[in-house]
Amino acid sequence: MQQLGEPGVGLLILLENLFPPIPSEIILPLAGFTASQGEFTMISVILWATLGSVVGAIILYYLGAFLGRERTRYLFQKLPLVNIQDVDRTEAWFIKHETKAVFFGRMVPIFRSLISIPAGVERMNMLLFITYTAAGSLIWNTTLIGLGFVLGENFHLVEKYVGYFQYVVIAVVLLAVSYFIFNRMRRSKTKKPVQE
Repeated sequence: MQQLGEPGVGLLILLENLFPPIPSEIILPLAGFTASQGEFTMISVILWATLGSVVGAIILYYLGAFLGRERTRYLFQKLPLVNIQDVDRTEAWFIKHETKAVFFGRMVPIFRSLISIPAGVERMNMLLFITYTAAGSLIWNTTLIGLGFVLGENFHLVEKYVGYFQYVVIAVVLLAVSYFIFNRMRRSKTKKPVQE
């Protein structure tokens, strides 16, 4: 961390946006611990981490914009048990709540990176996208860096407790997907064949 410096933290967070297996839950508390040792300043490392988050989010936004609405709909239509009405409802929900989705999505494991793609697909206003991405990322980054700073050599505890939060998010997602699949299969079984 000392060798990478503050700009290196920003680069790691940019890469974490593009490759979620790189965990910000380790990088940011370690950066906070390094700041507590006087190697970094808190403000500088928070700003670099937030810049990395925003740049990574913009790259994913443009990936979503490149895919576009029609390609995305086409890809979802190919998935089993998904019909176009589901896609339309999700799209309508995102359009209605786009600023909240981007802001709060930046603070939820798993969704932190993914939320930028539908924003790009829907061509969300870029200034709003950057503003809400920066605000949500600033809160997430400040929290994890601050915890690393306060905990000092016990900075690794942050990963443990954020990991619990991530398990909760995964469990909720799995339950939602299971409910969706169960509901869809039940509906398809109860549909009566059309009589000629």
